[in-house]
Amino acid sequence: MPRSSFAKVDVVIDTGNPLLDRTVDGFLKIGTVAATRAVAEDAYHIAKKGSLSSKDLEHSLKKMCKEGAYWGTVAGVYTGVEYGLRRARGTNDWKNAMLAGALTGALASAVTNGNKDKIVTDALTGGAVATAAEFINYLI
Repeated sequence: MPRSSFAKVDVVIDTGNPLLDRTVDGFLKIGTVAATRAVAEDAYHIAKKGSLSSKDLEHSLKKMCKEGAYWGTVAGVYTGVEYGLRRARGTNDWKNAMLAGALTGALASAVTNGNKDKIVTDALTGGAVATAAEFINYLI
């Protein structure tokens, strides 16, 4: 069961299914980060402009929800695929991260555009970033 702690707030996800637990946990963590980033970016632009309107608030809320849902979904898919690969292969190594990153990158790209070259490029990028993150995590 995934357990997170941030600023003395504990969040425990327990659906009874470890795959679903990790997927929901990844969605919530990264979705929250993406939504927070969107709010911070909009707050900067509003402060720079010097005025706030209801249109600005509506735009910020829509952007926050869109970014949070998109990146939360990407993270949820990645963590779910990585966990599934770990269970299927019976080992926890960098190859799981590489494959999960590649599959997630390809899937996210295929959903947002139909360009086959872009899908392949995003799959390679996803695999490379996930593998690098796994190696860095191992070193720390």
